[in-house]
Amino acid sequence: MAEVIVAETFLIAWRRLGELPAEPLPWLFGTARRVLANHVRYTKRRSRHGDTIPLEYLEVGDPVSSPADQVADRQAFITAFAAIRAEDREVLALVGWDGLSSREAAEVLGCTTTAFSLRLHRARRRLLKKMATYGHSLGEGGEEPRPCQTPDAAEAP
Repeated sequence: MAEVIVAETFLIAWRRLGELPAEPLPWLFGTARRVLANHVRYTKRRSRHGDTIPLEYLEVGDPVSSPADQVADRQAFITAFAAIRAEDREVLALVGWDGLSSREAAEVLGCTTTAFSLRLHRARRRLLKKMATYGHSLGEGGEEPRPCQTPDAAEAP
């Protein structure tokens, strides 16, 4: 299915080549998001059960902790990530996995940078609470990690 989404996204980009912004990545992500949403709606109409997208595993290595602790933390993260709202997962993925700045991610979602930053802050907070609920160690000594700066925070005047 990913191949179909990518193919349709680039077909749309090709058809609108003259309209593409100078930095096309956020535009492509936004287009792919809408193409995926259309496919999901179509699939749900065709099937009562719909398709589920499996959660991708995050490869994280920590040489200090034991393998058993790593597995437990990884499982707690996966469970917590799956337990938060889809909107929160999307916000976190745009910044954490896709590497977009807050400005670019806001463009993908069609909102202001301020609104996106607020969504990101709330999504991180909800994820941390879920991780604690599911037994994640939350870093060294069981303390919550300090809040991360958004990529645009360093760029702000």
